[in-house]
Amino acid sequence: MPRITADTLRDFVRDIFVAAGCSAPESARIGKYLVNANLTGHDSHGVARVPRYVKWKQDGVFFADRVVTRVVDTPAIAIVDGQFGFGQTTAPQAVMIGIEKCKAMGLAAVGLRRSGHVGRVGEWAEMAAGHGLVSVHFVNVAGSVLVAPFGGVDRRFSTAPFCVGIPREGQRPVILDFATSLVAEGKVLVASQGGKPLPADALIAQDGTRSADPHVLYGDYTPAGLRDYKYGTGAIRAFGEHKGSGLALMCELLGGALTGNGASAPDKHWSQGMFSFYVDPEKIDPGHFFPAEVTRMLAFVKGSKPAARVGEVLVPGEPEERNRAERLANGVPLADDTWAALRAAARSAGLAEKQIDGVALLSA
Repeated sequence: MPRITADTLRDFVRDIFVAAGCSAPESARIGKYLVNANLTGHDSHGVARVPRYVKWKQDGVFFADRVVTRVVDTPAIAIVDGQFGFGQTTAPQAVMIGIEKCKAMGLAAVGLRRSGHVGRVGEWAEMAAGHGLVSVHFVNVAGSVLVAPFGGVDRRFSTAPFCVGIPREGQRPVILDFATSLVAEGKVLVASQGGKPLPADALIAQDGTRSADPHVLYGDYTPAGLRDYKYGTGAIRAFGEHKGSGLALMCELLGGALTGNGASAPDKHWSQGMFSFYVDPEKIDPGHFFPAEVTRMLAFVKGSKPAARVGEVLVPGEPEERNRAERLANGVPLADDTWAALRAAARSAGLAEKQIDGVALLSA
């Protein structure tokens, strides 16, 4: 399992997408945000996605360097169309629109539709928090039906992420970011490439049997080959039984139906929708009660006696911050199959073999 410095990995991903036909700025964004996901420990939303992104670009599923268009635009509300552009380009545009409206009005709601994969949603909550804003995000994927509802075995939902970001002055924000499925599809992808194994009950087969075997979702695949969930017959389970299933439905209805992206269905074009609320604490809380109360509550939660003899109580965002520090210091670990798939994607995009070999030497 190689470890690659974050800068080397960002540059490698950038070069892959330049070779694939994206502009240098967009390619750099894709590299930045994918590697950021790896740094936080969310390998499911990191560079393991590169082969799929390259294939989508080659197949005309998504397009380079799109500028979002405003379908609805009021002082506090916007619906923006991503024009099937890469999510690392469309999502920050949508979030900046939300930030600007919220700063002006104190409250804003922005829906993004017809976007490529937006990556780790926590990235966009961090972006809003960097401007001092609270944000809430409901996300879906039309055309990606992966998750069985509570009580069923057939795929009905996308992994439908949900995210909340709370800013803290002078400190990292509190970021709650999770798929409403028991695991994100990217975690099944990473497990299939020799990475962290899945929980024993993460997947469910047509006969109702629970499983940790990625073949349940993907069918047959080769070590460095693309994984395609269309070839599998099983589904990912929703987390938290009926609660996760219900939250997934809300993400489909808000991130998908309300934005115009479309809720999950197998016959739709693959695209992500994201419905986001933004709140400015400066305007809603002129007495500045909020910052001190956030600090007090976090300390109160962390002060709980740990359930394990060796352990501690963590709040959302702390594991990511610790992973970031460790991986910046020691490099980003990649499963062998992920690394092989990444190099295969580079060749497919047309990157020179000399450049690929140079990165391989740095990873040794």
